[in-house]
Parts: sequence; structure tokens; C-alpha cells
Amino acid sequence: MSDPVFFSSSIAISLGDIAGAAGVSLPEGADSQATVSGASPLETAGPGDLAYMDNARYGDVLAQTKALACLVSPRFAAKVPSTTVALVTRDPYRVYAALLARFHPDAVRPLSQFATEGVSPGAHVHPKARLEDGVVVDPGAVIGPGAEIGSGTIIGPNAVIGPGVRIGRDCSIGAGTTLAYALVGNRVILHPGARIGQDGFGFAMGPGGHLKVPQTGRVIVQDDVEIGANTTIDRGAGRDTMIGEGTKIDNLVQIAHNVVIGRHCVIVSGVGISGSTTLEDYVVLGGQVGVVGHLRIGMGSQIAGSSNVNRDVPPGSRWGGTPAKPVRTWFRELTALARLAEKSGRDATEPSKD
Repeated sequence: MSDPVFFSSSIAISLGDIAGAAGVSLPEGADSQATVSGASPLETAGPGDLAYMDNARYGDVLAQTKALACLVSPRFAAKVPSTTVALVTRDPYRVYAALLARFHPDAVRPLSQFATEGVSPGAHVHPKARLEDGVVVDPGAVIGPGAEIGSGTIIGPNAVIGPGVRIGRDCSIGAGTTLAYALVGNRVILHPGARIGQDGFGFAMGPGGHLKVPQTGRVIVQDDVEIGANTTIDRGAGRDTMIGEGTKIDNLVQIAHNVVIGRHCVIVSGVGISGSTTLEDYVVLGGQVGVVGHLRIGMGSQIAGSSNVNRDVPPGSRWGGTPAKPVRTWFRELTALARLAEKSGRDATEPSKD
């Protein structure tokens, strides 16, 4: 349940409006004027709350919920108690997310941590930086010469925006974030501590020492990208490092120089992507996946968590393991290994015939 200190809800929505937003019909006898004042998990929801359910593991919890209404997929509709209005939809989680954003708009993206309006006196904005009307800059932030920032963007405390960096409109740049040599689109969210545009790891190695290769590319972040806390994205060595439209990147991800990530990819915490690798559109990398350099992962492919990818992945594939391979092959290998281990264990415990 949301803490009213941090995420208070200032609106109430009628059941009729919720049904309209969800694209569903209210059950016969339901009061369309009944008001929902908030959204909560099944187990804590009260008579004024909206909940959702789409996981068989929570069937018993659904049967006991006290929620006024529950978004539920067709296969679980029969489990909704008679005291709760069942709002049957094929995608309850997505509908719930959209409604939750209406109840708690301040949780959709980070806001000013100091209720700042305009540029805080504690910030330093270079005279040659250009800020559109409506930009918010929190205390301690530093904005360099030639930087350009669009209206509606919030620069968090102690963020550093380097010279010439361009940030679009309605972005949120988290506390302590650094941005250099980067072009950022609209509605981008960078969570606290993200590091964007620092040197790529490039050295000409040799017995006399390792010669640093100047990294002269940029980082291009397209519209509607979200980048998690303490994630690092290196600028390109010659060509640009690119993050495609709508891609969502979790915390603690490392993206090396020259990497190109397509549109609407999902990259989970702990992933490391080596230099000059390309992810096509809609790729999903599970937690702690490692990808070696100069590879291509095809459109729509999914890589299981903790896998290591050391060769190109065809479009639409589902791979896993170390080294990564098609999941069916991987599962067969794991099954064969388990049977071998079990057989070896039995052989070791059988009495000797000598």
C-alpha cells in the first residue's frame, strides 16, 4: 500500500470511468458511480481500492480480497468474491499500471526533490547554457557552457550536465547523474547516479604499455528511454553509442562504447554489453547476462538471466546458458547432466562385486 507521506492520491475515479478506461463492461448490478480512491495489492486493498490479479499463485489471496474492484483476466474471474466488482480484461497488469499513474502521477517520473520552481539559487548554470522556459534545476546541479535543455525537464540535485549536452523536453535527470558528450531525446528518465557519456574502454595494447585510444563519439538516447540508477553508458570510440526509442534499462547495467541498442528493448539489472555489439528492436536480456563484443542479437530475441552470449543470435530466438544456446538445447544438456550425475551417485553407493 502506498505511503501517504510520499505518494498521496488526490483524486477519486468512478467505477464507470475505470471500466471505460479498461475497455470493459461493468457486471450487472454494479454501481457505476461508486468511487475508487486508490490502488492497492490484493491482500491489503480495502473497500475503496482497486486491485489486480493475473497470476495463479495468488488465487487464494484473490478469493479473500476486500477490494472494491479488481482487474482480472478471464481465467480467474470466477475466483473474485461477490463483494468485489470483477473487471475482466485480457491485460489486467497493463490496465492497472495506467490507472495507478492517474492515482499517483508524482510516481511516474522523478520530480524536483526541493519543490524547486525554475533554477535554484544553489545551482550553477553557465551563462552560455540555454534553458527553455519551464526547466527546473535543483540545488547543487551544474550545467556547462553550450548545454541545451528543453521545457518541462527536471535536473536533480548535484547532477552535472557537461558542455554542449542537449536534453529534450519533459525529461527527469536524477540526483548525482552525470551527462557528457550526449544527445538526449524527449521524456527520458535517468535515475540517480547514472553515468552517461564517459570514455569508452579503449586501449592499443602492447609490450611497451597500453596506449589510450581517444574516444571521440557520442551517446545518443532517443525518446521515452528509461535508464536505471548507477547504470553506465560509455560514449563511442568513433561511431556513436545509441539507445533506441522506448528502451528500458534497469539499475547497474554496463553498456560499452559503440553499442547500438534498438527500440523497445528491455535490459535487466547486472547486464554487461561489450563494445560494438548491436541489439535489434524488442530484444530482452535477463539479469546478469554478459554479451561479448562485435555481436548482433536479432530482433525480438530473449536471453535468459545469467547467460553468456558469445556468438550472433538469430531474430526471434530464445537462448540461455553459458555459452548461450537455444533454450531447448540448453534444457536437454541440463537434463542429461542431471541424469549423469544421478547415475554416478548411484554407482558410487553400490557395493563392490569384487
